[in-house]
Amino acid sequence: MWTNDQQNAIDAPVGNILVTAAAGSGKTAVMVERIINRLTGENPVDADRILVVTFTNAAASEIKDRIMKEITNRLDKEKNPALKRQLVLINNASICTIHSFCLDVVRSNFNLADIDPNVRIGNTSDLELMKQKALDTVLNKHYENDLDFIRL
Repeated sequence: MWTNDQQNAIDAPVGNILVTAAAGSGKTAVMVERIINRLTGENPVDADRILVVTFTNAAASEIKDRIMKEITNRLDKEKNPALKRQLVLINNASICTIHSFCLDVVRSNFNLADIDPNVRIGNTSDLELMKQKALDTVLNKHYENDLDFIRL
């Protein structure tokens, strides 16, 4: 069912793991299988103690949904209280984008970083406006004081 590379990713020792592959190659299925193995295998870990970081909200949602479906499928076959517990805990699992993970870290440590605790992830429009404002500021400064820049 799994390719050798996929099985290696599923069976890799517990620890940090980076899974990269082309679109449609089964990354999500591999990650879900790996996570399910950690939640249900020897020395299981609670679902609310895992961290899965993706690049898109869609990928994070899909991983969480697939984990929930797989746990539900297994519960249909066996009435396992440990699986029921995992199904409840998965709602508190940190399965998120790199942006939201970093935002959580910043918000949790805003006082140490001297950052406003109400910091947020900028949307595309906000970020574009900020970039344009920064560019205008830099260009205007050089237009005022830099003859070489003006000649350029």
